[in-house]
Amino acid sequence: RKLADDGVFRAGTWYCSEGGWESPNGKGVTEVFYMLEGHGMLGDSDGAKHFFGPGDMVIIPKGHTGRWDVNGPIHKVWAVNAHDHIEESGPIIRAQVDHYKDFAPHCLSDTSANDPLYGNTGSVSSASNTFYDVGPTKVGVWTCEPGSFEVAYGERQWFHVVEGTMFVTDGSDGTSKRCVAGDTVMLPAGWSGYVDVVESVKKVFTVAK
Repeated sequence: RKLADDGVFRAGTWYCSEGGWESPNGKGVTEVFYMLEGHGMLGDSDGAKHFFGPGDMVIIPKGHTGRWDVNGPIHKVWAVNAHDHIEESGPIIRAQVDHYKDFAPHCLSDTSANDPLYGNTGSVSSASNTFYDVGPTKVGVWTCEPGSFEVAYGERQWFHVVEGTMFVTDGSDGTSKRCVAGDTVMLPAGWSGYVDVVESVKKVFTVAK
């Protein structure tokens, strides 16, 4: 089910029962999804296999060909970037799986002064790990300690809250949204306003340029 669409960047949720199928035609978009339930495998054109399960982040670049196998009923939340060109280099375009263990604190770097989503979080401590940064698509995990900061120019982004509670306030009209674990949010390019982290937050994100 599609939840948001700005013409290039789309987001939604997807369920699928067990089964498998070939994907011989190049994928028309770059898709990123976060696994909520189930287990599956994405195969590349040379037979390489990438297995994934709950808590994992999966990236299927534009142009990818191969195979899908759903080994246990899947529920995922997804974002797709319908950019113009295939950005991957090399003869084989590979799917990528980043496992939940890669979201651990020791895998993250302090990015408070150069935040990938908000530019600068000031005195509020934030950390992140960017797993994928190819062409107009960036994917990673972001954490932030309690505190508030202003956003002058936010990236066009999709995110799914894994842990914690935060409020996102639109600077243009003052509307505020409470975001908790399990929520999926999409923000437009150039968004400005305020972020208030009430309980330490961990979220996975995709930026579409």
